[in-house]
Amino acid sequence: MVTIKTAREIALSFEGVTEAPHFDLTSFRIKKVFATMNEQDKRMTVKLTPLDQNVFCSFDNEVIAPVPNKWGSHGWTHVFLPKVRKEMLKDILTVAYCTVAPKNLADKYRIDPDTQ
Repeated sequence: MVTIKTAREIALSFEGVTEAPHFDLTSFRIKKVFATMNEQDKRMTVKLTPLDQNVFCSFDNEVIAPVPNKWGSHGWTHVFLPKVRKEMLKDILTVAYCTVAPKNLADKYRIDPDTQ
């Protein structure tokens, strides 16, 4: 289980991220929104590519699942904080950040499998 406080700390740990209101939610952005947080529902919603969404969502749809509308088909994905492990949330937020961040910032967080 990940608390709202921990989720916020992870999202804000990436270089250049700001927190701002987004309608009735909290958003985390680096020029563009890469995640929102619904504190009442204990849920984050993240922007992934459709491929990344498919990979993460193959894990367990009680932990992570596409948004059940047209936004889900564009990569927006719900992460259920009471069910997700901290390490997995960090991986998900890293990928979401890299999806929208400028290349010079995203490159600092990308894992290159050829260098492993």
